[in-house]
Order: sequence, then structure tokens, then C-alpha cells
Amino acid sequence: MALPKIEDARKLSDQELAEEIIAVKRQLFELRFQKATRQLEKEFHQFKHTRHRLSQLMTVERERQLAVAAEEVQVETSKASAPDTVTVEDE
Repeated sequence: MALPKIEDARKLSDQELAEEIIAVKRQLFELRFQKATRQLEKEFHQFKHTRHRLSQLMTVERERQLAVAAEEVQVETSKASAPDTVTVEDE
């Protein structure tokens, strides 16, 4: 079984990404639970795949957070650098 591709994670919307992160964390918990209760005898590679998928999803989430923050900074700097318009009132 091949590892999941990060392009798949990048195609998800923000809401889908958040839901997928929760689902993968739950799956990882269940794998750990099965291992602790000795119900998981085979397929230990699932730990690697699940952790890898979780890291991909969290990376995409962080990339999006940084992109939003960069846009906010850019907007703030453009507002700060734009000269204020001064209106002169005729008396």
C-alpha cells in the first residue's frame, strides 16, 4: 500500500481538511488502542501511514494559516504606505 499523496490533501476545502484531521487522529487513537489491547496482530504499517497522513494534513492546514497571515500583513502594509488624502475645505 502506497503512502497518501499531499496533493490529495491540498484539494480539500478548509472544512473538509479540519474534518479529515479529526478523522485521522481518531483512527490513530483506535490503532493505538488496538495495539494496547493486543487486538492488532498484523498491519503495524498502518501506524506509519496514519501518522504520515496526519502530518500531511496538518502541514496543509499550517500553509493555509500562513498564507492568510501573509495576506493580512500585506493589506496592513499597503494601507500604512498609502498616503492619506487630505481634504482642504474652502472658507
